Amino acid sequence: MMHFHFRKVVDKAELEEVFRLRYKVYCDEWGFEKTEDHPGGLEFDEFDSSSRHFISLNETWQIIGTVRIILNSEKGFPIENHCRIDADLSNVDRNKTGEISRLAVSKEFRKRFEDRFIYDGTPESIQQQATTHERRRRHEIVTGLYKFMYVESKRIGLKHWYAVMAKGLHILLKRMGIVFKPIGPEIYYHGIRTPYLGSIADIENEVSRLNPELFKEFQEALK
Repeated sequence: MMHFHFRKVVDKAELEEVFRLRYKVYCDEWGFEKTEDHPGGLEFDEFDSSSRHFISLNETWQIIGTVRIILNSEKGFPIENHCRIDADLSNVDRNKTGEISRLAVSKEFRKRFEDRFIYDGTPESIQQQATTHERRRRHEIVTGLYKFMYVESKRIGLKHWYAVMAKGLHILLKRMGIVFKPIGPEIYYHGIRTPYLGSIADIENEVSRLNPELFKEFQEALK
């Protein structure tokens, strides 16, 4: 089994590689973003400057996966621009909330069912991939990126995560105990997506209940 490495982005050169990977996935492969809006083969936006970026690297130290947490700033959160929020969020401290976005995994390290879960997420694709083997499968890159986001979130005092994601990714995460609750109706943004909110405390409780081995890894990573 291939061994992956995970950590935060450490310099501008790595961040440029992140933008290049995102361009391949979000522009070339899925067409979520227009290529003409991202000259030079780099996909980035105004929220990257207020984000913490995380990467997965393969055995030769090439970046093959990435995700970011957007922190509160004068720009707000993308979820507020693209979604209608119906839930009461009066108990959510904006300064202790981050929005998870731009999950991207290199095509060479994705399986077809991972494509459908993460990026497609239609009910048909979820049903086709809901085999016992795939329910039990550990999605190493996604799991590792979420583990390092969790560690950073605890370190800087975040209490909640926003996310706008496909139904398939919501199901995949829920199977691991990483639970998000819908806070608004479905929209069409990079495909059919739903806005979610996750309480980090609730996620800790659920992972410890459903996936104690993963919870142990999360806690060891905090040390």
